[in-house]
Amino acid sequence: MLRIQNFIGGTFSDAASQRCLDNIDPSSGEVYGAIPDSDQTDVGLAYKAAAEAFDSWRQTTLDQRSKILLTIADLIDEQAQELARAESKDNGKPLKLALSVDIPRAAANFRFFGHAITQFASESHESTGQNTLNFTLRQPLGVVGCISPWNLPLYLFTWKIAPAIAAGNTVVAKPSEVTPATAYLLAEIVQKAGLPPGVLNIVHGTGNSAGQAIIEHPGIKAISFTGGTKTGAHIARTAAPMFKKLSLELGGKNPNVIFADCDYQKMLDVTIRSSFANQGQICLCGSRIFVERSIFEKFKNDFVSRVAQLTVGHPAQDVYLGAIVSEDHRDKILHYIAVAQEEGGRVLTGGHKVVVQGHEKGFYLAPTVIEVKRADCRVNQEEIFGPVVTLMPFDGEQEVLNYANDVPYGLSASVWTSDLDRSMRMSQSIQAGIVWINTWMNRDLRTPFGGIKASGVGREGGFEALRFFTEAKNVCINYKTT
Repeated sequence: MLRIQNFIGGTFSDAASQRCLDNIDPSSGEVYGAIPDSDQTDVGLAYKAAAEAFDSWRQTTLDQRSKILLTIADLIDEQAQELARAESKDNGKPLKLALSVDIPRAAANFRFFGHAITQFASESHESTGQNTLNFTLRQPLGVVGCISPWNLPLYLFTWKIAPAIAAGNTVVAKPSEVTPATAYLLAEIVQKAGLPPGVLNIVHGTGNSAGQAIIEHPGIKAISFTGGTKTGAHIARTAAPMFKKLSLELGGKNPNVIFADCDYQKMLDVTIRSSFANQGQICLCGSRIFVERSIFEKFKNDFVSRVAQLTVGHPAQDVYLGAIVSEDHRDKILHYIAVAQEEGGRVLTGGHKVVVQGHEKGFYLAPTVIEVKRADCRVNQEEIFGPVVTLMPFDGEQEVLNYANDVPYGLSASVWTSDLDRSMRMSQSIQAGIVWINTWMNRDLRTPFGGIKASGVGREGGFEALRFFTEAKNVCINYKTT
């Protein structure tokens, strides 16, 4: 049994209440570990450790911070196999995916911000006629809260922590209680890298208990959260009246718009990946596929044939899809498939549980393609967050633009066309924070990441993250010329 502990002030400890939560392996459905069921007491201890560490950490030089972050990145690379195995077991994702994407990206996050902090500059404005010089200081906020989701556990956990500590803050962080293992291993890594005690504190537990204690703690100056839109709205209601800075990366219902003049084979290959990577449990997955009518039947036949051949199985094996993260989440996805059929949708492939020999209690689900008749049906409006996509034809550019934008969300979109003018028109008119043209999930860490509408508030990535985790202060000096 894996017994996970909190990491507070540089030491490991159980929850003050001694309560624990079960940690379940989604590939087998069996309990394989226990995590602390932390509450206000534990968050209070973590805050105290972070506050005590802040004054010294903020005084460290940029080179010192950079060196530690780069050491953490190197240690993640060195322990990639162990971290990938833990991520795969905890989340249910294929081991090869964790090895090729999740763990390398976690290292890249620390490496990127380890370099970025040495290049992060402020502005100055000289008014020669007034003999004044204005310059901007970028100062760390203090103790900040970082709350990350279960779908890309270490990948998104480090995406928040790295810029926060690079900017000179100290952190109280909560990983998802569903996937806590790699955050626990990260605590050992930062110890080994020489991060001073209290700079990073990791508190495990549920959102209702540990998460709530973080967002409502009066001393925590900012909240960076990735997760569901309803939870994000609750965080905003709690934290905004306390004047905390907020970065909320929330849900998505992303359109994948395919025009007849696209590079068909490239589009088909990438659309398979953008639909079902990580069991469709990525906020950026293209879950609504709109295809120009002249190629709709060809695409439907080719796509369904390819999807039906995707392998589902134990994540340690050479499979395309592993297990859904939890039984509750698998049942939620199945509910949406039933709703789609009730609304007139037709399941073209999948739509059912998969039984894996030797792991019959695991939470497996076949990749599912549903042909729908209306763009405003529930499965086209509500985030399912699983291996389910819908297909629908369109006739014209304005029609599909209306379909793409007619949802509460606005995180990302993909457009497939060889027409440069059309790609510019579509990218300017689609209501989303990210638009990919003839690609998907190409990420440059220097670019701003985030959505609009119900997909969130604020931007992560690059200098945007460093700006979020700092406060701007203008200094104005009047000087004599003689």
